[in-house]
Amino acid sequence: MKDQIVEAIIKQGMLPLFYQDSGEDSVEILRALYKAGVRVFEYTNRGTKALENFSLLKKVRDAEMTDLFLGIGTIKSKQEALDFIAAGVDFIVAPIINPEVGELCNQRGMLWIPGCMTPSEIFLAQQHQAAIIKIFPANILGAEFISSIRELFIGQKFIPTGGVEVEAQNISKWFKAGVCAVGMGSKLISKDVIENKKYDELYQNTKLALQLVSENRN
Repeated sequence: MKDQIVEAIIKQGMLPLFYQDSGEDSVEILRALYKAGVRVFEYTNRGTKALENFSLLKKVRDAEMTDLFLGIGTIKSKQEALDFIAAGVDFIVAPIINPEVGELCNQRGMLWIPGCMTPSEIFLAQQHQAAIIKIFPANILGAEFISSIRELFIGQKFIPTGGVEVEAQNISKWFKAGVCAVGMGSKLISKDVIENKKYDELYQNTKLALQLVSENRN
């Protein structure tokens, strides 16, 4: 499944991610994303309800969206990883490198996407078999960072997260820099969308984001 998820992320070109305290609202947001064409998605472990909500999303996924890969983000410890593995997660994303989490995922044949900010961290992630590396925070590092270091890490797949805009020029610069996909959080699934349940707007914006990725990735 690891290779399938990597291929799905590359094909989609975008990895949407969010957290919301309400389980019901989380489900509706996921439904809007799926309806728009999303087939790989990252829920984030950023609140006390994350595990409970993820378990609910997993049930809905299994019943309604069997071709969706469901991941969990913001995993910093081995115990957090174990908790979500027990809940049936498909892949794990992190803002940092925790070798214990990497080893756990490798033992289970799972995709692990750690976050990196420096060439030394990228090298460490590679030592722990990270098939995709998250560049975070992308808004601080910029596309120029990836352009500058990609020749040091030929063949490594990168996905920037943090500050990627739903806008052609912004998306284009990331792909020109050499990323395999872009992570989209609050710029796509905004606080306004979440708080005011603007699921139709989210559906339209997600369709637009997928279209912009398709048009601007080469």
